Amino acid sequence: MSSSYRWVIVGAGALMTCVALGAMFSLAIFQVPIAADTGWSHAGIAAAMTLNFLTMGLGAFAWGAASDRFGIRIVVVIGALLLGLALVLASRASSLLQFQLTYGILVGLAASAFFAPMIAATTAWFDKGRGLAVSLVSAGMGVAPMTVSPFARYLISAYDWRFAMLVIGVMAWVLLIPAALLVRRAPVLAEATGLGGQREERSLPLGRIFRSPQFLVLGATFFACCAAHSGPIFHMVSYATICGVGPMAAVSIYSVEGLAGLGGRLLYGTLADRLGVKPVLVAGLLVQAAALATYLLVSELGEFYALAVVFGSAYGGVMPLYAVLAREYFGPRVIGTVFGAASMLSSIGMAAGPLIGGWIFDTFANYSWLFIGSSMVGLGAAAIALAFPPMRRLQLQPA
Repeated sequence: MSSSYRWVIVGAGALMTCVALGAMFSLAIFQVPIAADTGWSHAGIAAAMTLNFLTMGLGAFAWGAASDRFGIRIVVVIGALLLGLALVLASRASSLLQFQLTYGILVGLAASAFFAPMIAATTAWFDKGRGLAVSLVSAGMGVAPMTVSPFARYLISAYDWRFAMLVIGVMAWVLLIPAALLVRRAPVLAEATGLGGQREERSLPLGRIFRSPQFLVLGATFFACCAAHSGPIFHMVSYATICGVGPMAAVSIYSVEGLAGLGGRLLYGTLADRLGVKPVLVAGLLVQAAALATYLLVSELGEFYALAVVFGSAYGGVMPLYAVLAREYFGPRVIGTVFGAASMLSSIGMAAGPLIGGWIFDTFANYSWLFIGSSMVGLGAAAIALAFPPMRRLQLQPA
């Protein structure tokens, strides 16, 4: 198979992450219309997002392991079928519990079938330029707020939330099933051609991987990174509104962060290929922590925009680098399982941030401690990342 096919894998992966995660995160667009139509509480509807994160974490590990055993294509095909079904069922939900089960659990489970497996597939296709390739697949997450969310808003305004969710579910089938069928197993790359290296990697138990310093540092850094930025991202619109920014302008800050995250993925991925993954990751985590602390000093819309560019590019840029580190430490054979496990930890961090941020606001009537605490957690993530062992494949070490 021509090596140029690897860019088809990148394109398919970017489309999948855009549609799947865009559908999941569009709950913020649906929340008010759903509450107005059904009378369900905002907290009950928002709880579906917490379920999304928790289910996505468990699903990432399960789908990653399944992709290592059965192949990437079957995993993403099942994910595509399940995502469309989940959205169609959620659009017909007659009770809050039904909505939470379908949107919160099934959508989260389906969305997790794409990110970790497709990132793993991409790392297997690229020997050089791996950081940029993974960043391009991850860029689908940055495109989602500029595509799926506005489309959902248009459909809700033109019709109603149930029709909008139904259409997005059908669109998920139309777009994702053909894209999933394009996925192919990567050819053997030069780094994996040595018989001894393959034999050692095959015999490496997963228990030893999950107890290794490499994985412990990777998982802890990923968790702390996501715990640091998830709360501020979720509560940013509310915080800007409290500072006197108009509601529509406050929403645009979130869009600027998403656009900056897209650029940050390309920038940080390119720098990682040139300078090495570890120093770029640590630098990005430090920039993220500094930006979080700086939010305490801003109050004007222009200041929010400027800081959104820095913050969005930092958290968006570092996210794909964890997959590159996992590939370099553990090799291609178990990358789906390993990165899925790391993604599970990151999802727990993502789930914690919004809840803690809401508790802080309810307790102190402001978000100051959210940004202070998030910045400190962000600095902790950078400190943990400094403990990464030397870049050496784990299976080459003596047992």
